[in-house]
Amino acid sequence: MESQVPAASGPPPAREAREPREVVILGSTGSIGTQALDIVRRNPGRFRVVALAAGGGQPELLARQAAEFGVAAVAVASPAAVPEVQAAIRAFLSRTNEVARPAHPSAPAGYPAGPPLSPAEPSPAPPHPQVLVGPASSHPLPQVLAGPDAVSEVAAWPCDVVLNGVTGAAGLQATLAALDAGRVLALANKESLIVGGPLVTGRAKPGQIVPVDSEHSTIAQCLRAGRDSEVLRLVLTASGGPFRGWSRDRLADVTPQQALAHPTWNMGPLVTINSATLVNKGLEVIEAHLLFGFGLDRIDVVVHPQSIVHSMVEFSDGATIIQASPPDMRLPISLGLAWPDRVPGAAPGLDWSTAATWTFEPLDDAAFPAVALAREAAAAGGTAPAVYNAANEACVAAFQAGSISFPRIVDTVARIVSEHDAARTAVTTVADVLAVDDWARRRARELNSQD
Repeated sequence: MESQVPAASGPPPAREAREPREVVILGSTGSIGTQALDIVRRNPGRFRVVALAAGGGQPELLARQAAEFGVAAVAVASPAAVPEVQAAIRAFLSRTNEVARPAHPSAPAGYPAGPPLSPAEPSPAPPHPQVLVGPASSHPLPQVLAGPDAVSEVAAWPCDVVLNGVTGAAGLQATLAALDAGRVLALANKESLIVGGPLVTGRAKPGQIVPVDSEHSTIAQCLRAGRDSEVLRLVLTASGGPFRGWSRDRLADVTPQQALAHPTWNMGPLVTINSATLVNKGLEVIEAHLLFGFGLDRIDVVVHPQSIVHSMVEFSDGATIIQASPPDMRLPISLGLAWPDRVPGAAPGLDWSTAATWTFEPLDDAAFPAVALAREAAAAGGTAPAVYNAANEACVAAFQAGSISFPRIVDTVARIVSEHDAARTAVTTVADVLAVDDWARRRARELNSQD
């Protein structure tokens, strides 16, 4: 299997000075998206945001982002959120006495400028001071796209890098759109790679995907220390989540509130609960296999509660290369946006003047079988990883709703994966993936409704 990330051939050459790198951010109101915008905000000469996309559940935040960064387009997955987003954008831009102007220079041909702002538009006081990147004259009213294909349309927008921070399998079509358009894909949406499998890897050119997950960003960095032929194994680290050291019996009474209290990372609810079950680490094993092309038997997992060492690469001569930093996603996000370069000051470094202890321990597969189950799904191939992911997303929703217990999440996923015959379901089109995804979710809801 060919690696999808830049070859491990030593430190990459520095990029020549040029105009700011143009960026599209998908999932801009989520954890990854807001941190990415923070990086851009602090590096206005290095990056320029040209388009944003979000589900539409936080229209005020999305509008504030669009106004602050002067984007050409905003995609909203929910059409019902469009009027509120448009009104909020007008209100934010009216504070800079903005008027209608030609379409943003990054807008593709055929995209009109937005309608003129009404001078009667109310200008409520902002919740906090707005810092516009660049002069007011550079901020036309953006084109607002809506509907199920809007995010994918923006994923193909003219730019240098697309950051896919959409949550869950919903990010698949956007990933494919960005790859087909020839964009560098900074991939935080691991699920799209996992459920798409060969659909994604088959469309990606070598080096076109830059991983944003902290573990896979680390692996990509560590692989610079040698050639792929010299690699013995990849080692992914796991914090162990909030229930590290718990027995399976004790896990039966876990509440959603407890599962959402991650000890080291601040993430969205799905990823946080996946970290508590270790499903997230299972997904990362599959992701590493697909991204870097190493066999599943050469990808290990070790528990590291401090979340300082973000993964490791062991080479054939016995050397192990690690990347260590405080748990801050701005570091891998900045690398995803600037690859192969680093962004100075992207995140705080370690304090070497203070005593610290780093510990490593084996994974408890009996209490947390999600990683072993992910290996089985990856080995089965085909649509089995998509079933693993879809069934889990449905079970996490049921757990959050109080319908099932915490251990039953992975138990139900295991049953559905065992029922699915991956060999009979080829992954040739997006429709194939979506059909299997739908079946797995329906089957999970059916099983979870039973006493």
